[in-house]
Amino acid sequence: MPSARVAEGPSGYVPGDTISIREVPMGICDTCGNDYDRTFTVRRGEETGTFDSFECAVSAMAPVCGHCGCRVLGHGVEAAGVVYCCASCARRSADADLSDRA
Repeated sequence: MPSARVAEGPSGYVPGDTISIREVPMGICDTCGNDYDRTFTVRRGEETGTFDSFECAVSAMAPVCGHCGCRVLGHGVEAAGVVYCCASCARRSADADLSDRA
């Protein structure tokens, strides 16, 4: 696994201070394969992923609208067990009586 060199020292670093260098394993993004020292992990239920950007996390983990296929980034709506990006898509697919505003 690739690693990055990270400088460690007191937060009030002054040039000339002694610092130590340690090797930090770099994470590999599950979506794009980029090896990056600032990856993060997202967990949804039992599913966990490592990503280098929110774009990659969304591509891998956000639900897909059951009608138009876009990624649902907000609350969305659910009808007949299917997630939709909006009430309009739910009405078109599930013949559900939903509205975007209650």
